[in-house]
This record gives sequence, C-alpha cells and structure tokens, in this order.
Amino acid sequence: MSTLSVIILATLASGALSMVLAGLIAYTMLGKVVERMVSFAIGVLLAAALLHLIPEATQSQADVYDLFAVLLGGIFLFFMLQKTMLLRHSHHHEHDGHHHDHGFNAREAGPGGYLILIGDGLHNFCDGILIAAAFLIDWKLGMLTALSIAAHEIPQEIGDFMILLSNGFSKTRAFMFNMLVSLMSVAGGVLGYFLLDTAQEALPYVIMLAASSFIYIAMSDLIPFVNRSSRERSYFADVALMGLGVAFIVGAHMLVPHSH
Repeated sequence: MSTLSVIILATLASGALSMVLAGLIAYTMLGKVVERMVSFAIGVLLAAALLHLIPEATQSQADVYDLFAVLLGGIFLFFMLQKTMLLRHSHHHEHDGHHHDHGFNAREAGPGGYLILIGDGLHNFCDGILIAAAFLIDWKLGMLTALSIAAHEIPQEIGDFMILLSNGFSKTRAFMFNMLVSLMSVAGGVLGYFLLDTAQEALPYVIMLAASSFIYIAMSDLIPFVNRSSRERSYFADVALMGLGVAFIVGAHMLVPHSH
C-alpha cells in the first residue's frame, strides 16, 4: 500500500473514530442535559484554544506578532460571518410569516452551530497535515500521531456536539455535519503529502484561525446564552461545568501528549 493511501486511511479513521466516540458520549450520557452542557462546551472551547492550539502555533518558527494578528483578524472574520448569517436568518423569517420563540428549546439551527463547524473543519485540516508529516518520517510515528490526535479530539468533539444540539440541530443532522467536517483531515493529509513544506509553513496560521473561531463562539454565543438563562440555573453548576470542560482538555493533553 502506498504512503498516500495509508495517510488517507489514517486521517479518515482518526477523524471518524473521535467523532463517533464523542457522539456516543454526547448522545447517551449528556443528551438529556443539553442546556447544562453549554457551560461544559464553553470550558472545552476556551481550553482547546488557549491551552492547546495557541501554544502549539507559537512553538513554531512563525513570528508571534503575525500569529496574534491572524488571531485578531480571525475574530473579526467570524464576527462578520455571524452578522451575515444573522441578517440572512432574520430576513428569511420576516418573509415566512411565522413568529419564533427564542427560548432554548425552540432555538433553530443558529449561526453559532455553523461557525463551530467552520472552526472544527480548520482544526481537522491542520490535524491531517500533521498526520501526513508524521507518516512521511516514519509509519510508526504516523500511527502514533493519528491515535494521539483522535484521543485529543474526543473532548472537543463532545463540546461541538453539545453546541450543535443547543443551536437546534437534530442528533442525526449534527452527526452528519460532524462526519462531513471530519473529512477535512483527509484533505489536510493529501495536501500535506504533496505540498508538505508549504503546508507546514502555513500550519501555525491556520491553527490560530481555528483558535479564533473557538474563542469567538465561546465569548459571543455561548457565554451570553448562559448569562441570559442564569435566573433558571445554578451559578455554581455553570462554573463547575466550565471547569469540567477545561479539565477534559487538560486531561487529554496530559494523558496523551502530542507525538509531534
């Protein structure tokens, strides 16, 4: 089997494995408490961005100032994307003649869900490049990298599932969208195989762009939602769940250190 074929299979398996396991956990253990799990997702996203992605990008040879400029630009980019989606969403419902309750249980598939898919797609794309780079060095290192990335992805994917469900996605639709987004790791693996030097140079900047999406979603969409519904929720429970989300990311990083 060729190296390219192995890279494609490894990236596909790594993305699908983490996504399926995260979906099983989210739907069986957490699906009945989706509203509460929004706080958990906040901790997951912020920890993934601030304790995992940004440190990983800054450990490269890229200029730190340029990296944080990309982070800032990414936040502005996702703000503009969300505004555009909100305007289209609002315009559509002005013409459909329906009134919509904006409470949690009646929430439709909002822009926050689509934005997290974009950010997750960028992250998966970067993972694919890393897996390709590892396989081009040594196939054993490639397998270890693919397994390590899958293990790291599970806590974040759980958070993603909770965000999609809280934005009105059905379980089937959330699963299908996450499966499609996981294929971005295959695209990254193929690009990494053919254009490894160029891809690796761009990798830190794409990682920072993914981090900007996680930070933006947590700060602009999820935290305001928790604050709006705080009268009906326990403040201490929300803080504890955010802390649990952070602990998931920290635990994954400690138990399964990156092989690259």
